[in-house]
Amino acid sequence: MDAIVNRLNRAFGLTRDLAVFLSQGDLMRGLPNLPSNTIGQQLWCVVGARESYLKAIDNEAWQGFSCSLSDPTSKEMVMACLEDSAAKCLEYFDGRELSPLQTEFLLDLLEHEVQHHGQLIRYVYGNRLAFPESWAKRYTV
Repeated sequence: MDAIVNRLNRAFGLTRDLAVFLSQGDLMRGLPNLPSNTIGQQLWCVVGARESYLKAIDNEAWQGFSCSLSDPTSKEMVMACLEDSAAKCLEYFDGRELSPLQTEFLLDLLEHEVQHHGQLIRYVYGNRLAFPESWAKRYTV
């Protein structure tokens, strides 16, 4: 269990590092000449998944998707929601034993976060942006 939570903490940290590194204007960028949402909307999905999977873990059943991030174009709001959702998740898992079903939801959350890292790499490359050092080390970008 500790290994999974450590990986989740690392993934949350990487997401935070990228969000800190990007400008507010970058949050409004999509993939040029391709159907896509924006970087901010990608981060909206990350926040919503954290919040929704935590509810599922707590209730041992999926409760539906919801997201407290109401403005994915506001860097201040994006950062606050990323920090809050990470803190709530990590606090919840601190010293807690999970059932097999709860562990499955936790693994789904980790998988979702990391899948968004892959998507965000494409957005950063597609917009010819740079990566923070932590991403360069972790993903060799």
